Amino acid sequence: MENKTARLTILIDPVKKKALEELCAGQDLTSSQVVRQLIRDYLEAHGVSYATKSKINLNAKS
Repeated sequence: MENKTARLTILIDPVKKKALEELCAGQDLTSSQVVRQLIRDYLEAHGVSYATKSKINLNAKS
């Protein structure tokens, strides 16, 4: 199974975007890294579990 990423498009006002990018740059992070961490934290805070990699081997014979 291929490991692909999915795109999430959000709308944010330009002033907040610039502030986020500047803060991230000062912390040597990208805004994508920060958003991914926020999503992980949000899921954990709400008790949502998920698998990061598929455990199914589609090539295995039964």
